[in-house]
Amino acid sequence: MSAAHPEAAVTLWARDEHRVGLLPVVRRVWAPRGQRPTARVRRRYEWLSADGFVRPRTGQTWWCPLPTVSVAAMTLALATFAQDEGIGPRRRAVLAVDHAGWHTSGKLELPARVHLAFLPPASLEPPPAERLWPLLDVPAANRAFAGIAELEDVLVGRCPALEADRRTVTAHTRFHRWPRERHPRKHQ
Repeated sequence: MSAAHPEAAVTLWARDEHRVGLLPVVRRVWAPRGQRPTARVRRRYEWLSADGFVRPRTGQTWWCPLPTVSVAAMTLALATFAQDEGIGPRRRAVLAVDHAGWHTSGKLELPARVHLAFLPPASLEPPPAERLWPLLDVPAANRAFAGIAELEDVLVGRCPALEADRRTVTAHTRFHRWPRERHPRKHQ
């Protein structure tokens, strides 16, 4: 990519989606010996999707809550991502994605200068973006929510905290084999 476009900075991102809903996120909690911990839950099946983009080398993240996963939803998320991140003639983005149907669809509309790189289908280790989900779920763990809007508010409130905590994000998503980003060559 860098050799083909020496004038542009190329940023490497990993992207994934996380289905989260009113079926509670259950985590272990401490309780005194002999007492059972309680987590009040109401089992209901409503969902929303959280799209997460991460630059593992820097810990930079970009988030997009969506009502569902689909080709149309991913097209919207990619267009908004490209606009927010300033993807243009001097900056390109390569997104590492899995082989989900909405990633491989011929109907997916990619923004200009955004390129997809498909991860191996049977990797033993989860892709970097998949490691964002335990971090995002922290405020929702062991809680019952009145509705999907309340859950969305909690998750949307969590995203800025993760954007500010690049050290934690990098610790969870940066793998030693993740490629280095190349910066544009200076004209001489």
